[in-house]
Amino acid sequence: MIGAMDFPLHDLVGLRDRAVDAIHQHSSLQPSVAIILGSGLGELANEIDVETAIDYAKIPGFVGSTAPGHTGRLLLGRLAGKNIVAMQGRNHLYEGLSAAQVAFPVRVMHALGAHSLIVSNACGGLNKDFQAGDLMLQVDFMNFTSDNALIGPNDPALGSRFPVMFDCYDETYLNLARKVAKDQGITLQEGVYLAFSGPTYATRAELRYYQHVGVDAVGMSTVHEVAVARHEGMRVLGISSVTDLARPDSHEHATGDDVVAMAKQIGPRFRALVTGVLADMPD
Repeated sequence: MIGAMDFPLHDLVGLRDRAVDAIHQHSSLQPSVAIILGSGLGELANEIDVETAIDYAKIPGFVGSTAPGHTGRLLLGRLAGKNIVAMQGRNHLYEGLSAAQVAFPVRVMHALGAHSLIVSNACGGLNKDFQAGDLMLQVDFMNFTSDNALIGPNDPALGSRFPVMFDCYDETYLNLARKVAKDQGITLQEGVYLAFSGPTYATRAELRYYQHVGVDAVGMSTVHEVAVARHEGMRVLGISSVTDLARPDSHEHATGDDVVAMAKQIGPRFRALVTGVLADMPD
């Protein structure tokens, strides 16, 4: 495992290319869409016609996931008529990694051929209209993790030194997700997702502040992957599973096991939404 302090920010292209070469030893499939499966959502992998499954430990720059509900495998195959590459589990800052490390797999999936990213997560709902079990379209994000995946030397081969983060989520994909959800009878909330580093959950005071500034859901992932995807020029769709309610006036708080259990309950609707979007997603 490469520690956060040793991650080669000066040679991301070299590390990326070594990762791609390692993957090509197992598969020549060229994906058009990348998918990141968050906590408890990895069962979508069962619907993928998997050509190859590779443990993260076998890919340079990837790190085995330690979070509950994250298997730690890269899958290449077909789903809903598309060649896809899927992360069955992700890494997080609280595992001792930097934001650049957490988001590095996005660079690799883009280099494999993926022009689009569907990113998912489990989150706590702050919006008073949300219920545990809802799905939420991410329409914007706030990065409260105190890190940024683009800190360090910038290689122009990867993207701009100062990428604009307006409208990170692709409007065409958002409208497609809305249409698929309506056609399938799926209630689909929309909102702003805020990420903090974890592993502690937010305090009551923090949650009150997040509500005050317009946050709809909170979690510990996703924002760095989205930033890197946009740095690379990828089109992004973000879907959150509201696994619990992060309310500052609540007398109880969900545990990590509760989050994974609820995500699995949401799983069938999540899988139906993602496969429906993929089926209609333009090449």
